Order: sequence, then structure tokens, then C-alpha cells
Amino acid sequence: MPNNYRIEKVSSLLKREITLIMQNDLENDLIREHFVNISKIDLSGDLQHCKIYITSRAEELVRKEIVESLNIAKSFIRHNLGKRIEMRRVPEIIFKDDIVIDKGLSVLKLLDELKNKNQDINT
Repeated sequence: MPNNYRIEKVSSLLKREITLIMQNDLENDLIREHFVNISKIDLSGDLQHCKIYITSRAEELVRKEIVESLNIAKSFIRHNLGKRIEMRRVPEIIFKDDIVIDKGLSVLKLLDELKNKNQDINT
């Protein structure tokens, strides 16, 4: 059984260091121009695989380009992680677009529309 406390600590450390690498070390204008944030990190129990979910205020196509460019630069990011943190083995990383926020916003928008229609019917 994996140690959840350890996974949380390593996830937090990875999030902080990857954010710093994205801000300071990556020379990608696409990432620098758009506000890119790590929303969640899924780390496997053996600390060998890591899924990093990112959010951005950019449009969907631009977000896909950002995720693609981050996945292209993942070996550079992983190499820099190895320099910054002491781990036996730096996990394999993969970047994914976090669409949960977009889905939540669309649900809230639908609820507002239903509320407005209901108010129009009642008046």
C-alpha cells in the first residue's frame, strides 16, 4: 500500500519545481504569453509515473498547443527536475489539459440560463 503522505509531499514538491521550470527555464513564448497553471498532479503509488494537468485562460486550440509543446519539452523538464530535487528516480511525466474547469463553467452557465428562463416564465 502506497504511503499517501509521501505521495502528497512528492506531488507538492513536483508541482512547485515544475512551475518554476515553466516560468524561468522554458523559452517558449506560447507558455509565457498565456497564464499556464498546474491544477493537479496524479502521481502513481510507486512514484514512477506522473500526470500533470494544466489550466490556462487561453482558448481550447491554444491550450492543446501548450500541452503539446510541454509534452515535447518533458525530457528537458525532467532533466531539470533531476538537478533540482533529490530522488532516486525522477518520474516519467506527461502533460494533459484539465477540462474539469471548463465543464464546471459550462454547467454553471446552463444553470444561469435555466434560472433566467424560470424567472421570465414566472413574471
